[in-house]
Amino acid sequence: MGVGSPLHGNAPLWYAQDQAPLEVSGSGKKLWRQKGTGRARMGSIRSPIWRHGGTSHGPVPRDYSYRLPKKMLLGALRSALSAKLRDGEMKVVDSFSISEAKTKAVAGALKQLESPTTVLLVEAGENHNLELGSRNIPGVTLASSHEVTTYDLLRHKQVLLSQAAAQKLSEGLAL
Repeated sequence: MGVGSPLHGNAPLWYAQDQAPLEVSGSGKKLWRQKGTGRARMGSIRSPIWRHGGTSHGPVPRDYSYRLPKKMLLGALRSALSAKLRDGEMKVVDSFSISEAKTKAVAGALKQLESPTTVLLVEAGENHNLELGSRNIPGVTLASSHEVTTYDLLRHKQVLLSQAAAQKLSEGLAL
């Protein structure tokens, strides 16, 4: 099972649903008596072998969702973080102090850090200026330290953490 499969595999494969014999409208009366007519015994007009009858064992919508265990999710997050650190794709900055909520300011700061096309910015608390300044840059995602997922880490080329976010992440992932 891949990392993305529980994230993306929770959608149902189909919405088709057939009506079972009990769900089809029609009388429940026995059509003719059991013996003496010479015909086959028959209990209901909505039997699956009759026209307009119900479908036996037909398709029904199912819930295919699956939640990964918390320990597995934390292990995957630890593994992704250590891989980013090992490959040199993670940088820790003192703080994301941006004076004004402008895209130009955030883009300039990212250019100074020689950031690639996709960057995940991880901040410990709420940084309103950073949020407003980064939301219009393609490939840049802002996440809080408690909202970081393995999928986010693998999707971005580089991860930029503030000092406080790195501290919170290490506390949250400690054994």
